Amino acid sequence: MSTKGRVLVAMSGGIDSSVAAVMLHEQGYEVIGMTMKTWDYNSSGGSKKETGCCSLDSINDARDIAVNLGFPHYILDIREEFGDYVINHFTNEYLDGRTPNPCVLCNTHIKWDALLRRADKLGCDFIATGHYANIREENGRFVISKGKDENKDQSYALWGISQESLSRTMFPLGNLHKTEIRQMAIDRGFTALVNKSESYEICFVPDNDYRGFLKRRVDGLEEKVKGGEFVLEDGTVVGKHEGYPFYTVGQRKGLGIALGFPAYVIEINKEKNQVVLGTFDELARDGMYVDQLNLSKFSTVDGRIDTVTKVRYNDAGSPAVIEQVGDTIKVFFGKGVSAIAPGQAAVFYDGNDVIGGGWIKSSFHQLANAK
Repeated sequence: MSTKGRVLVAMSGGIDSSVAAVMLHEQGYEVIGMTMKTWDYNSSGGSKKETGCCSLDSINDARDIAVNLGFPHYILDIREEFGDYVINHFTNEYLDGRTPNPCVLCNTHIKWDALLRRADKLGCDFIATGHYANIREENGRFVISKGKDENKDQSYALWGISQESLSRTMFPLGNLHKTEIRQMAIDRGFTALVNKSESYEICFVPDNDYRGFLKRRVDGLEEKVKGGEFVLEDGTVVGKHEGYPFYTVGQRKGLGIALGFPAYVIEINKEKNQVVLGTFDELARDGMYVDQLNLSKFSTVDGRIDTVTKVRYNDAGSPAVIEQVGDTIKVFFGKGVSAIAPGQAAVFYDGNDVIGGGWIKSSFHQLANAK
């Protein structure tokens, strides 16, 4: 056994996780590769050909890397637990008028737990993934920070990982740029990885049509929610919509209504089956409440802290003051932030460090209304 230890590497078959495994192998770790089967594409009912991390081609690509370098590779079937937790949550959130983030949920509640359980069975000291992020230990806590490549940074998606899990996690790509990863693959003869397309879609919605997925998954959904009203913030009814689960806060395209100005979804009211529309300016909110917290840099937020807070994955972040009250964090933005969608993750940063994150519960208009 390697003196550096044994590490279980999550290998999706893509370039990032493959190069992560190669790096650890070259650094002298005893590497075991594992590809997780989270979803059966035939069950989605979509029209797109099977691609991405769960496809047979991707599994074979991961195995080929392992065989080439001479380390073991296994397939871990977690379709049942993935479906029960992630897909049910995804469906239920839309039915509750919220906008889910299944990738974050999968990372923090399914993949890490599944990897660590199998790592224990295989006698592995660590697990590793191909995420662009970093981990360090500071003051007895394991802190996630941004990856060096700002265009690829994935720290936002990792806020929910527990301290115990972080203590055994490695991110080999954290201090590298994507261009360096591509060159490493080329230099080692893995040119097929460089030419492989990357998928940014939800794995169980391969055609990127979440509305169609909901209709197929929930019997009679269209009949149950059809005929709802489009309304303005003052309650004025301006039209009919197809059903509140088929809209998300911040949506502009595909509304099927003309109001004489660019209209956005600014709120969803499940109880009344109403979708509230407004201008871009009316989409802005002064703050929000975040619950189901997981903190990385600190065990609790003491007093008020200045942060940069992200409200979605591709958000550049906005200056904000956060304050923890019990199990909830109040977020106060200095300027209005658009499209704060309940159900999405909010992540708080101190420079490059992730303070922690949680799920957006609700937003508010005026600071004076925050109680």
